[in-house]
Amino acid sequence: MPVVAGFVSLAEALVALQELTKRLRQDCPWDREQTVRTIVPHTVEEAYEVADAAYANDPAKLLDELGDLLFQTYFLALLLEEQGAGDLEAVARTAHAKLVRRHPHVFGDAEADSAGRVRERWEEIKVEQEGRSGVFHDVPETLPGLLYARKVQRRAATVGFDWPDLEGPLAKVREEYAEVEVELARTGRPSPETEADPRVFAEIGDLLFTVVNLARAVNVDPELALRATTSRFVTRVEGAEQLAADEGLVWADLCLEAQEAWYVRAKERLGDDSSGR
Repeated sequence: MPVVAGFVSLAEALVALQELTKRLRQDCPWDREQTVRTIVPHTVEEAYEVADAAYANDPAKLLDELGDLLFQTYFLALLLEEQGAGDLEAVARTAHAKLVRRHPHVFGDAEADSAGRVRERWEEIKVEQEGRSGVFHDVPETLPGLLYARKVQRRAATVGFDWPDLEGPLAKVREEYAEVEVELARTGRPSPETEADPRVFAEIGDLLFTVVNLARAVNVDPELALRATTSRFVTRVEGAEQLAADEGLVWADLCLEAQEAWYVRAKERLGDDSSGR
Protein backbone atom coordinates (compact mmCIF):
# COMPACT_ATOMS: atom_id res chain seq x y z
CA MET A 1 0.00 0.00 0.00
CA PRO A 2 1.31 3.51 -0.79
CA VAL A 3 0.88 4.72 2.80
CA VAL A 4 2.92 1.82 4.17
CA ALA A 5 5.63 2.31 1.55
CA GLY A 6 5.83 5.99 2.47
CA PHE A 7 6.07 5.15 6.13
CA VAL A 8 8.86 2.64 5.51
CA SER A 9 10.77 5.28 3.52
CA LEU A 10 10.34 7.79 6.33
CA ALA A 11 11.38 5.23 8.93
CA GLU A 12 14.46 4.29 6.93
CA ALA A 13 15.49 7.94 6.56
CA LEU A 14 15.08 8.63 10.27
CA VAL A 15 16.96 5.48 11.31
CA ALA A 16 19.74 6.30 8.85
CA LEU A 17 20.11 9.76 10.41
CA GLN A 18 20.24 8.20 13.86
CA GLU A 19 22.98 5.80 12.76
CA LEU A 20 24.90 8.67 11.16
CA THR A 21 24.65 10.67 14.40
CA LYS A 22 26.11 7.76 16.37
CA ARG A 23 28.89 7.31 13.82
CA LEU A 24 29.86 10.96 14.03
CA ARG A 25 29.81 10.85 17.82
CA GLN A 26 32.19 7.91 17.70
CA ASP A 27 34.55 8.82 14.86
CA CYS A 28 34.60 12.63 14.57
CA PRO A 29 36.98 14.39 17.03
CA TRP A 30 34.74 17.46 17.19
CA ASP A 31 31.53 15.51 17.82
CA ARG A 32 33.24 13.40 20.50
CA GLU A 33 34.09 16.52 22.50
CA GLN A 34 30.56 17.94 22.61
CA THR A 35 28.36 18.11 25.71
CA VAL A 36 24.81 19.30 26.18
CA ARG A 37 26.06 22.76 27.13
CA THR A 38 28.42 23.08 24.18
CA ILE A 39 25.94 21.85 21.58
CA VAL A 40 22.90 23.87 22.71
CA PRO A 41 24.22 27.21 21.35
CA HIS A 42 24.34 25.53 17.94
CA THR A 43 20.78 24.28 18.46
CA VAL A 44 19.58 27.80 19.20
CA GLU A 45 21.40 29.11 16.15
CA GLU A 46 19.78 26.48 13.93
CA ALA A 47 16.35 27.35 15.32
CA TYR A 48 16.86 30.98 14.31
CA GLU A 49 17.98 29.92 10.85
CA VAL A 50 14.77 27.90 10.52
CA ALA A 51 12.83 31.00 11.51
CA ASP A 52 14.67 33.13 8.95
CA ALA A 53 13.96 30.63 6.18
CA ALA A 54 10.30 30.43 7.11
CA TYR A 55 9.92 34.18 7.31
CA ALA A 56 11.66 34.58 3.95
CA ASN A 57 9.19 32.07 2.46
CA ASP A 58 12.08 30.08 1.03
CA PRO A 59 10.98 26.40 0.93
CA ALA A 60 14.35 25.07 -0.25
CA LYS A 61 16.21 26.86 2.53
CA LEU A 62 13.58 25.82 5.06
CA LEU A 63 14.03 22.19 4.02
CA ASP A 64 17.77 22.48 4.52
CA GLU A 65 17.56 24.32 7.85
CA LEU A 66 14.97 21.90 9.23
CA GLY A 67 17.44 19.12 8.52
CA ASP A 68 20.10 20.91 10.54
CA LEU A 69 17.67 21.41 13.42
CA LEU A 70 16.55 17.78 13.25
CA PHE A 71 20.17 16.67 13.53
CA GLN A 72 20.50 18.80 16.67
CA THR A 73 17.57 16.88 18.18
CA TYR A 74 19.17 13.57 17.29
CA PHE A 75 22.51 14.63 18.75
CA LEU A 76 21.04 15.88 22.03
CA ALA A 77 18.96 12.71 22.32
CA LEU A 78 22.15 10.68 21.87
CA LEU A 79 23.79 12.62 24.70
CA LEU A 80 20.78 11.78 26.88
CA GLU A 81 21.19 8.14 25.96
CA GLU A 82 24.84 8.20 26.98
CA GLN A 83 23.78 9.56 30.38
CA GLY A 84 21.16 6.85 30.76
CA ALA A 85 18.50 9.55 30.95
CA GLY A 86 16.54 8.68 27.80
CA ASP A 87 16.99 8.23 24.08
CA LEU A 88 15.49 9.27 20.77
CA GLU A 89 12.60 6.86 21.19
CA ALA A 90 11.83 8.30 24.63
CA VAL A 91 11.95 11.81 23.17
CA ALA A 92 9.44 10.84 20.46
CA ARG A 93 7.15 9.00 22.86
CA THR A 94 7.21 11.90 25.33
CA ALA A 95 6.37 14.39 22.59
CA HIS A 96 3.57 12.15 21.29
CA ALA A 97 2.03 11.72 24.74
CA LYS A 98 2.26 15.45 25.48
CA LEU A 99 0.60 16.43 22.20
CA VAL A 100 -2.25 13.98 22.72
CA ARG A 101 -2.71 15.17 26.30
CA ARG A 102 -2.77 18.81 25.28
CA HIS A 103 -5.28 18.28 22.45
CA PRO A 104 -8.35 16.84 24.20
CA HIS A 105 -10.47 18.68 21.63
CA VAL A 106 -8.93 16.36 19.00
CA PHE A 107 -8.42 13.13 20.94
CA GLY A 108 -11.13 13.48 23.59
CA ASP A 109 -14.49 15.04 24.32
CA ALA A 110 -13.34 18.60 25.07
CA GLU A 111 -14.40 21.44 22.82
CA ALA A 112 -12.29 24.29 21.46
CA ASP A 113 -13.81 26.31 18.66
CA SER A 114 -10.96 28.79 18.16
CA ALA A 115 -7.18 28.99 18.22
CA GLY A 116 -7.45 31.29 21.23
CA ARG A 117 -9.43 28.74 23.18
CA VAL A 118 -6.90 26.05 22.28
CA ARG A 119 -4.10 28.17 23.76
CA GLU A 120 -6.15 28.82 26.91
CA ARG A 121 -6.80 25.11 27.26
CA TRP A 122 -3.10 24.33 26.93
CA GLU A 123 -2.34 26.55 29.91
CA GLU A 124 -5.14 24.94 31.91
CA ILE A 125 -3.80 21.46 31.15
CA LYS A 126 -0.29 22.45 32.22
CA VAL A 127 -1.66 23.42 35.64
CA GLU A 128 -4.31 20.72 36.04
CA GLN A 129 -2.45 17.70 34.66
CA GLU A 130 1.26 18.55 34.63
CA GLY A 131 1.62 19.92 38.14
CA ARG A 132 2.79 23.37 37.18
CA SER A 133 2.00 26.25 39.51
CA GLY A 134 2.24 30.02 39.48
CA VAL A 135 1.43 32.43 36.70
CA PHE A 136 4.92 32.32 35.19
CA HIS A 137 5.66 28.62 35.51
CA ASP A 138 8.52 27.28 33.40
CA VAL A 139 9.29 30.52 31.56
CA PRO A 140 12.99 30.17 30.64
CA GLU A 141 14.93 33.33 31.42
CA THR A 142 17.46 32.34 28.75
CA LEU A 143 15.01 33.31 26.00
CA PRO A 144 15.99 36.38 23.93
CA GLY A 145 14.63 39.51 25.59
CA LEU A 146 11.78 40.13 23.15
CA LEU A 147 10.55 36.53 23.32
CA TYR A 148 10.97 36.43 27.10
CA ALA A 149 8.77 39.53 27.41
CA ARG A 150 6.15 38.09 25.07
CA LYS A 151 6.01 34.76 26.91
CA VAL A 152 5.65 36.51 30.28
CA GLN A 153 2.87 38.67 28.85
CA ARG A 154 1.10 35.63 27.42
CA ARG A 155 1.20 33.91 30.80
CA ALA A 156 -0.22 37.03 32.47
CA ALA A 157 -2.99 37.10 29.87
CA THR A 158 -4.05 33.54 30.74
CA VAL A 159 -5.19 34.77 34.16
CA GLY A 160 -6.99 37.79 32.72
CA PHE A 161 -4.25 40.39 33.25
CA ASP A 162 -4.39 41.82 29.73
CA TRP A 163 -5.82 44.75 27.81
CA PRO A 164 -9.32 44.05 26.43
CA ASP A 165 -8.69 45.98 23.21
CA LEU A 166 -5.95 47.62 21.16
CA GLU A 167 -6.39 51.06 22.68
CA GLY A 168 -4.86 49.85 25.93
CA PRO A 169 -1.44 48.82 24.54
CA LEU A 170 -1.42 51.73 22.09
CA ALA A 171 -2.02 54.22 24.89
CA LYS A 172 0.67 52.55 27.01
CA VAL A 173 3.21 52.82 24.19
CA ARG A 174 2.45 56.53 23.86
CA GLU A 175 2.72 56.97 27.63
CA GLU A 176 6.07 55.20 27.87
CA TYR A 177 7.43 57.04 24.84
CA ALA A 178 6.52 60.36 26.48
CA GLU A 179 8.34 59.29 29.65
CA VAL A 180 11.44 58.46 27.63
CA GLU A 181 11.30 61.93 26.07
CA VAL A 182 11.12 63.53 29.52
CA GLU A 183 14.18 61.66 30.74
CA LEU A 184 16.17 62.39 27.57
CA ALA A 185 15.31 66.08 27.87
CA ARG A 186 16.85 65.92 31.34
CA THR A 187 20.00 64.01 30.41
CA GLY A 188 20.64 64.69 26.75
CA ARG A 189 22.64 62.28 24.62
CA PRO A 190 25.44 60.63 26.63
CA SER A 191 29.04 60.32 25.51
CA PRO A 192 29.84 57.08 23.63
CA GLU A 193 30.81 54.04 25.70
CA THR A 194 29.54 55.47 28.98
CA GLU A 195 27.05 53.92 31.36
CA ALA A 196 23.42 54.78 30.68
CA ASP A 197 21.49 56.95 33.07
CA PRO A 198 19.54 54.57 35.36
CA ARG A 199 16.22 56.28 34.77
CA VAL A 200 16.71 56.36 31.00
CA PHE A 201 17.66 52.68 31.16
CA ALA A 202 14.44 51.88 33.02
CA GLU A 203 12.20 53.95 30.76
CA ILE A 204 13.67 52.46 27.58
CA GLY A 205 13.01 49.02 29.05
CA ASP A 206 9.41 50.00 29.81
CA LEU A 207 8.96 51.27 26.25
CA LEU A 208 10.33 48.08 24.74
CA PHE A 209 8.09 45.98 26.96
CA THR A 210 4.99 47.90 25.89
CA VAL A 211 5.94 47.62 22.20
CA VAL A 212 6.22 43.85 22.64
CA ASN A 213 2.79 43.90 24.26
CA LEU A 214 1.36 45.79 21.30
CA ALA A 215 3.02 43.34 18.89
CA ARG A 216 1.51 40.42 20.81
CA ALA A 217 -1.93 42.03 20.62
CA VAL A 218 -1.79 42.17 16.82
CA ASN A 219 -0.22 38.69 16.38
CA VAL A 220 3.22 39.99 15.39
CA ASP A 221 6.23 38.02 16.56
CA PRO A 222 8.47 40.84 17.86
CA GLU A 223 11.67 38.86 17.37
CA LEU A 224 10.92 38.02 13.73
CA ALA A 225 9.64 41.54 13.03
CA LEU A 226 12.78 43.15 14.40
CA ARG A 227 15.05 40.69 12.61
CA ALA A 228 13.22 41.36 9.33
CA THR A 229 13.56 45.12 9.77
CA THR A 230 17.24 44.77 10.64
CA SER A 231 17.83 42.63 7.55
CA ARG A 232 16.09 45.24 5.38
CA PHE A 233 18.27 47.95 6.89
CA VAL A 234 21.45 45.96 6.16
CA THR A 235 20.36 45.38 2.55
CA ARG A 236 19.53 49.05 2.04
CA VAL A 237 22.78 50.37 3.53
CA GLU A 238 24.84 47.89 1.54
CA GLY A 239 22.92 48.91 -1.57
CA ALA A 240 23.50 52.60 -0.85
CA GLU A 241 27.20 51.98 -0.25
CA GLN A 242 27.49 50.16 -3.58
CA LEU A 243 25.63 52.91 -5.46
CA ALA A 244 27.98 55.48 -4.00
CA ALA A 245 31.00 53.32 -4.81
CA ASP A 246 29.80 53.06 -8.43
CA GLU A 247 30.20 56.85 -8.56
CA GLY A 248 33.67 56.69 -7.04
CA LEU A 249 32.53 57.76 -3.57
CA VAL A 250 33.51 56.26 -0.24
CA TRP A 251 30.43 55.77 1.93
CA ALA A 252 32.24 56.44 5.22
CA ASP A 253 33.55 59.76 3.90
CA LEU A 254 30.10 61.12 3.01
CA CYS A 255 28.18 63.50 5.24
CA LEU A 256 24.91 62.30 6.76
CA GLU A 257 22.80 64.19 4.21
CA ALA A 258 24.63 62.55 1.33
CA GLN A 259 24.40 59.11 2.92
CA GLU A 260 20.66 59.62 3.38
CA ALA A 261 20.27 60.57 -0.27
CA TRP A 262 22.07 57.42 -1.43
CA TYR A 263 20.03 55.41 1.06
CA VAL A 264 16.78 56.68 -0.49
CA ARG A 265 18.06 55.81 -3.96
CA ALA A 266 18.93 52.32 -2.78
CA LYS A 267 15.41 51.85 -1.41
CA GLU A 268 13.95 52.95 -4.73
CA ARG A 269 16.22 50.62 -6.71
CA LEU A 270 15.29 47.73 -4.47
CA GLY A 271 11.61 48.50 -5.04
CA ASP A 272 11.19 48.63 -1.28
CA ASP A 273 8.08 50.55 -0.32
CA SER A 274 7.94 49.25 3.23
CA SER A 275 7.86 51.79 6.03
CA GLY A 276 10.69 52.54 8.38
CA ARG A 277 14.23 53.74 7.83
